[in-house]
Amino acid sequence: MKTAESAAAWPTRTVRIVVGFPGGSTPDMSARTLAEPLARALGQPVIIENRVGASGNIAADLVAKATDDHTLGIVINGNLTSAKQLYPKLPYDPAKDFTPISLLATAPLMLVAPASLPGGAAFFEAARQGGSQWNYGSVGTGSVAHLGMELIKSQVPGMTPLQIPYPGNPQVVTAMLGGQIQMALIPPGIALPHIRSGKLQAIGLAGGRSLLAPDVPPLSDIGVKNVHLEVWNALIGPSSLSKAAQARLAQEVPRIIREADTRQKLFAQGWQAVGTSPEGLKSRLKDETALLGNIIQTRGIKIE
Repeated sequence: MKTAESAAAWPTRTVRIVVGFPGGSTPDMSARTLAEPLARALGQPVIIENRVGASGNIAADLVAKATDDHTLGIVINGNLTSAKQLYPKLPYDPAKDFTPISLLATAPLMLVAPASLPGGAAFFEAARQGGSQWNYGSVGTGSVAHLGMELIKSQVPGMTPLQIPYPGNPQVVTAMLGGQIQMALIPPGIALPHIRSGKLQAIGLAGGRSLLAPDVPPLSDIGVKNVHLEVWNALIGPSSLSKAAQARLAQEVPRIIREADTRQKLFAQGWQAVGTSPEGLKSRLKDETALLGNIIQTRGIKIE
């Protein structure tokens, strides 16, 4: 009873969830889907604060340094896995400065291009011909979308598009529609409305088939092997987060994420609900840090 009583004592006021990407981005949508049911469960308001910049690292640093016991963050893969390997002066330590709470949802990465370009395997021949005159978009250097494109380039000899980073996936899509970039790895929830409208096309998925995009083949089916990456959102707190907060969140968040209504909302946004324990998130971080680190080292990716 002592643990339950101490957990019930938290929160004592409004809970803030910091998101490092703009409104309408996939992390923002996940945060807003979680906020309402979490507020009901906790009996306190839950507000979303967008602090955009540096591929989400500004927001992550804000969470790392929070000491109010009521600040949490929703982050993407790169903030907790590849950032430390890419940014020598990263102001936070992903391994020490956070309290993992839950892996919320995952999604495959979909290689997307304007509908005016060739599709299928022919797309990669067009990309070779385009050389460095072609560009690809990402949500920032070191993001999984960036590292995934570099992995694709390593598997397609002669493919050399240059990266253009953007604050979030909505801006990536806008740039593609406007002709500034020729491709990007994007979660299905962002890409599919534009694919259905006929303005963009799906080239393939970076991984196996997915219920989120059942008609889109894996890239391996069109000749691009060994590209298995997905994006995810996770809820974290600072390392200073109290045991009472940790216990309450570990109890409530996975339950909320696994509820049918939340799963359906996330699926409509292009996410597969997960809702792990803190230990499940820690395991994912360990495995993916090694995976992305290998891409960074193999491709010689550095940020000065």
